[in-house]
Amino acid sequence: MRVSCLQENLAKGLSIVGRAVSPRSTLPVLGNVLLTTDGGRLKLAATNLEIGISCWIGAKVEEEGAITVPARTFIDLVNALPPERVDMELIVRTQTLNLRAGRSEANIKGIDAQEFPIVPTDDVGIHAIPVEAEALRSAIAQVAFAAATDETRPILTGVLLKFEDTRLTLAAADGYRLSVRSIALPDPVPDPFNIIVPARALVELGRISGEQEEPVRISVTPTRNQVLFRLTDTVLVSQLIDGNFPDFRQIIPRQWNTHTVVDTAAFLKACKAALIFAREAAHITRLHIKPGSELAPGHLIVSATSAETGDDVSELDATVEGEEIEIAFNVRFLIEVLSVINTPQVSLDTTTPSSPGVIRPVGDVDYTHVIMPMHLGR
Repeated sequence: MRVSCLQENLAKGLSIVGRAVSPRSTLPVLGNVLLTTDGGRLKLAATNLEIGISCWIGAKVEEEGAITVPARTFIDLVNALPPERVDMELIVRTQTLNLRAGRSEANIKGIDAQEFPIVPTDDVGIHAIPVEAEALRSAIAQVAFAAATDETRPILTGVLLKFEDTRLTLAAADGYRLSVRSIALPDPVPDPFNIIVPARALVELGRISGEQEEPVRISVTPTRNQVLFRLTDTVLVSQLIDGNFPDFRQIIPRQWNTHTVVDTAAFLKACKAALIFAREAAHITRLHIKPGSELAPGHLIVSATSAETGDDVSELDATVEGEEIEIAFNVRFLIEVLSVINTPQVSLDTTTPSSPGVIRPVGDVDYTHVIMPMHLGR
């Protein structure tokens, strides 16, 4: 293999695939990045057997070939090279990659590319579904954080992707909260289907699709155990989680006794102030909601108390319909959902202090977040 490319392009490609490298594995090759020539370009790939990322960068290919090199060493070296052309040559006899850039030269010992697991990169399955990139990125940001991190219920560490007619619905839940976001598809899906994708894989997809403008093409392998997300110059492949996701529609309350509308930024700021004291007290933050009168607006009072450090109270103007209520939530959960709501105002629907609250962006019917209350000891 003899190939040349720009240091900037190589560094960017490695930043994309590097997150799929397995940091701790019994297979040394999983700690490596695959470099292979492919159709006049240089292909980089990495996998931890759960997710795999392949990326293509522009290059001048003088001689075809492939090698895997230790990811951390290679990434650190490329980042330290001057911003100019990098010439790479594989010394096949010793499986060593020679790099030259400007007046710098280095040799990295590699492992034969044939030992690297196959990472699918072509559209697979019967039907590749295009999804608008910005909408998918936004949906991932609004849903993936609600997935469980505890592996005791593997199904909840994933995000449900429900393809039905002209809608894609994403849902995630961890037993304490539920996030559901629906986005429009450009074309109807011939046959409805569901898949459960590990939340980690979707977060990675959100990260690498930051500059993507073309639609992301989603396809599932015929064996239904992997999903491919194809971007312009990158493909992310992920194992799917097997099982049945809970029926999230049953979790969303259909009625409320109190409907509160408040400024999103002010609510978020009040919650961040409450966190300073709530973190000492199991993150419990009280919301006291009071309807207004003809002369005065309603109020949302956000408060937190710590026996060790003190207390904090923030009073916000709010439009309140219904009954007065005091309810407590985990303030960390409130901060996470308010941070991904993009509308100026947000609504909170509540029924009783022991029933779930429902948070929605005002003016956006496609996003719903359900949050369980915390017990208030008297």
